[in-house]
Amino acid sequence: MASRKMEKYELILEAALKVIAENGFHGSQISKIAKEAGVADGTIYLYFKKKEDILISLFQERLGKLIASFHESVKESSTADEALRKVCEIHFSELENNVNLAYVTQIELRQSSLELRVAIGHVVKPYIQLIEHILEKGIQEKSFRADLDIKLTRLLIFGALDEVVTSWLISGRKYSLTAQVDKTVEFFLKGLK
Repeated sequence: MASRKMEKYELILEAALKVIAENGFHGSQISKIAKEAGVADGTIYLYFKKKEDILISLFQERLGKLIASFHESVKESSTADEALRKVCEIHFSELENNVNLAYVTQIELRQSSLELRVAIGHVVKPYIQLIEHILEKGIQEKSFRADLDIKLTRLLIFGALDEVVTSWLISGRKYSLTAQVDKTVEFFLKGLK
């Protein structure tokens, strides 16, 4: 995309993130997103065929960036323990620093149609695979138990991270999400050793 087109695309995604976080997916009309982005309603349709495409693009773009930062930090980690800690730190800090993204990823995903959940599942798959690679690395290093069911364990870790964020949102964000990293990682490592 040309630079100017890319700017509008990003502007629309950022506006959609805010509007969907505030109103829910079903309560977010294209006109509200356009108004927040400062563009005409018709401009939205130059970039997206329907509202569902906006939500899918939001997940692809925002979670794609998050997953890229996970991969980068894992590359820099010398051990599986350290890699798991980095993933937890990034997961919690990024969502604590972007509450709109946290609301959309944690709340809206669960209320979306099956079609949307499937599309979004494809975006999340690389994250699940990254956790799997960390587990495999830990087994190879002999720091994690050799008898781990990797497929199940990766889902348990992802699900636990997901639930910690959801509970933080539901509680009204009354505590620091990033302050939960140490206890979360400690819990994981006790089960993995």
